[in-house]
This record gives sequence, C-alpha cells and structure tokens, in this order.
Amino acid sequence: MKQRVPGKLYLIPTTLGETNPLEVLPLSVKKIVEQIHYFIVENEKSARGFIKSICPHKSQPRLHLFLLNKFTEAEELPSFLEPCFEGNDIGILSEAGCPGIADPGADVVRIAHDKNIQVIPLVGPSSILLAMMASGMNGQSFTFNGYLPIDKDARKKEIKRLEKLSYENKQSQLFIETPYRNDAFLEDLITTLSPETRVCVACDITLKSEFISTKTAKEWKKNKVSLHKRPTLFIFHKD
Repeated sequence: MKQRVPGKLYLIPTTLGETNPLEVLPLSVKKIVEQIHYFIVENEKSARGFIKSICPHKSQPRLHLFLLNKFTEAEELPSFLEPCFEGNDIGILSEAGCPGIADPGADVVRIAHDKNIQVIPLVGPSSILLAMMASGMNGQSFTFNGYLPIDKDARKKEIKRLEKLSYENKQSQLFIETPYRNDAFLEDLITTLSPETRVCVACDITLKSEFISTKTAKEWKKNKVSLHKRPTLFIFHKD
C-alpha cells in the first residue's frame, strides 16, 4: 500500500496594518492561502478577515482554525499538526508580519521539524528587517531585543548596558514597545543614550502614514514626534 505523503507547514506572512494585502504580499501567498483549509492563528476574527481580504471567494465554513495564543497549553501544540499526517497542508498566520519572528508560531515550527514535516516560509513584510533596511545602521550585526523592562529605572539601566554593547561590538540594537507606551519609551531612549548615539524610529511601516527617521539622541530632543498607539520599531547604534 502506498504511503500517504504528509502535508507541509507554510509560514504565511500577513500585512503590518490596514492595507491591501496584494500591495505588500506576492501573488504566491494568495495561491497558497487559496489551497489551504487548516490554519494555526492567534486570533480567529482577524485571521478570517485576512483570509477573506486576500481570497474573497474562499469558503469560510470549510476553514479549520487552531488558536495559538498566550492561553494555549504547550501540550496542545502537537495536535495542531495532525492534519499534516493525513496529507493536508497547514498554514501559520501571524497577527502582523512574518510567523515565527517575535511570534508564538516558532514553537509549532520547532515541533514540525521534530516530526519531519517540511516547513516552507513565504515571502512577506517583516517590520524588523524593513526598519533595519531603512535605518542606515549596521545591517551586518544587529540584535532584536523585543521589549525592555517596564520599570523605568530597570529600563534605563538596560538601555545603557545595550548602548555599551553596541559601541564595543559595532552592533545595532532593535526594540519594540506596547504602542501606547511608545512616546514614553522614545523619551527614555533620548534622555538616557549618549547625545551622539543614532536612534531610528520606524513607525507604521508599509502603511500610508509610514514614518521612518534616523537622528542622534540630541537631535530627537528638538524634533519630537507622536507615536501613540502606532506600531513602531526603535533602533539605536553608538559609533
């Protein structure tokens, strides 16, 4: 009896905000979404909305969605991949950008490799890479640090530590912050960093309201910008 060929796990990028998906995603992504009926998603409503926006004629009742978020138990994850062993392809959708990058999808990808399921990443927007590309900073060596401590004193201490690391290793340092704390975070950066340390603010990437600018910490003090509730990447580099 011929052995069934297992399905593949596709890492499907999504838009970084309210924009037409076909303006930032290649046609190949649409073709893959059209043929898949099993998806691992963070939020059912937004996932269905994205699928409908890129494939408006796709049958929503035929979709099988597995929720992967902060409430998902680790023991549940292997079961999400069971359709692969029945010959079905599965897609992982991030809430924004590329799955597996600052995203819980990485845990499922690890399990897929352990189970010898082929993993296929698709091309799409990554706010981290796009911000780095546009920053004018060292793209040969950079570190994505995610979120810094919420406590103000601890955060400033970490900023100084990473600035020292940036100078010693010639390494760019990247961060994100909860959007409603963006303005306070930028203020902490420009008041804690050395005056000549360069800081890039990359906001609303790929959207009509996109704003990307690199200035020294000293210059940012004279050129304040409102980032409240706007998805933003912060990068600094000390020469």
